[in-house]
Amino acid sequence: MIPWLPPEPVFPPVEQALAEPNGLLAAGGDLSPARLLAAYRRGIFPWYSAGEPILWWSPDPRMALFPAELKISRSLAKALRNKPYEVTFDTAFGQVMAACAAASRPGQHGTWITAEMQSAYGKLHELGYTHSVEVWLDGRLAGGLYGMALGRAFYGESMFSRQADASKIALVHLCRHLQSQGFGIIDCQMETAHLASLGARPIPRSDFIALLDQLVGGTET
Repeated sequence: MIPWLPPEPVFPPVEQALAEPNGLLAAGGDLSPARLLAAYRRGIFPWYSAGEPILWWSPDPRMALFPAELKISRSLAKALRNKPYEVTFDTAFGQVMAACAAASRPGQHGTWITAEMQSAYGKLHELGYTHSVEVWLDGRLAGGLYGMALGRAFYGESMFSRQADASKIALVHLCRHLQSQGFGIIDCQMETAHLASLGARPIPRSDFIALLDQLVGGTET
């Protein structure tokens, strides 16, 4: 059994999360800015499908990408040199979220990026917490990603590509920008082969939470 969240934006300790399914911590609550900020500061994120109650997660281990460890393959390096793309930040947040929601993913039916999620993260974007990276080719949105920044931690949420390597190009530019700003980690949440190929690696949840205490602990919600 997992607890049902009270009206206040509080959460149980992440150590109480289930081992199976990995990281399931609590249910209920809402997607208000106060609750979402409280969750991310504690290494917790919402993930659920339309028609379900909101489910909150904190998996162990946690997939993380340290910006300096980003792996750039030869083909990606060539794309970075040769493709006539333009990269922007925070110019089309809503379009990026909608494109991520519409993207087809192997083994996934439907999307967890519901209209409710898009509205909630859109409000956080207006407040300056969530951000997008856009990759444009010939004036059209070819790929991108979005996530949340708190303190010196970036929490990656989703990415999409309409052209080969477009989301990877967005990630490279994000990593370079985060490094220049002194960010220490990109949270990738769940382990996937795709993320591993880009340099992300699983770390114990306790290590992840300790890093958040260092990188995010002093920020206000």
